[in-house]
Amino acid sequence: MDISGKIAVVTGGASGLGRGTVERFVADGAKVAIFDLNEPGGTALAGELGDNVDYYSVNVTDSQSVQAGLDAVVAKWGGLHVVCNYAGIGMAAKTYGKAGPHSLEDYLKVVMINQVGTFNVCRLSAEKMSSNQPVNDDGGRGVIINTASVAAYEGQIGQVAYSATKGAIVGMTLPMARELAPYGIRVNTIVPGLIHTPLFDTVEESYYKALEASVVYPPRLGKTAEIAKLAAYLVDNDYMNGECVRMDGAIRMQPR
Repeated sequence: MDISGKIAVVTGGASGLGRGTVERFVADGAKVAIFDLNEPGGTALAGELGDNVDYYSVNVTDSQSVQAGLDAVVAKWGGLHVVCNYAGIGMAAKTYGKAGPHSLEDYLKVVMINQVGTFNVCRLSAEKMSSNQPVNDDGGRGVIINTASVAAYEGQIGQVAYSATKGAIVGMTLPMARELAPYGIRVNTIVPGLIHTPLFDTVEESYYKALEASVVYPPRLGKTAEIAKLAAYLVDNDYMNGECVRMDGAIRMQPR
């Protein structure tokens, strides 16, 4: 699918991986809606990038909030072709440790945002995409790109909740692609490794260097622009479907 002239939604688009993808899609000629609860960041980015970007305060775990956001996007721009789900959180806690059992409230919070929130946006976006006229000879109507993590495969100590939700996103990729195929909607998942988001600007240099050294090649953290480039490729290549694509410099995470 040629993204030029298409309409895209990016959840978590106000910062980090989402921001990088918003910038890339706009540069490629798309109209982009940022779905995020970070209103200062979202409105600032929309103002910076111009008329082809709009910000919507959307809670991905709330069906009415997502539906209202999608309705507003379609009303403004006339459709929806691409959705990238980056909204997510992580926290460090063991199943059981010195602090006692893992907080069930914290576990459910991660599940709701990372797993349920992703699915919630997918299901409601698919309904919008199904109404599109085909945009290519394959009958393509839409593209959904979800975001997992290498923690889905090599979760570290303290990542039990995060790894479970990212594993769920990997697990839903193929069945969702199969279910949405009759509507001409493709589904893929990006599986990032260690990517340099603003979070890493707050850590000590020694820790940062140790993280870089753990990557096989190139020995550095990934760039948000590299994840965005992969997202653009997944939109563009119509034969990419039902895939989970690692982008991690060949890293394999150790237990801790």
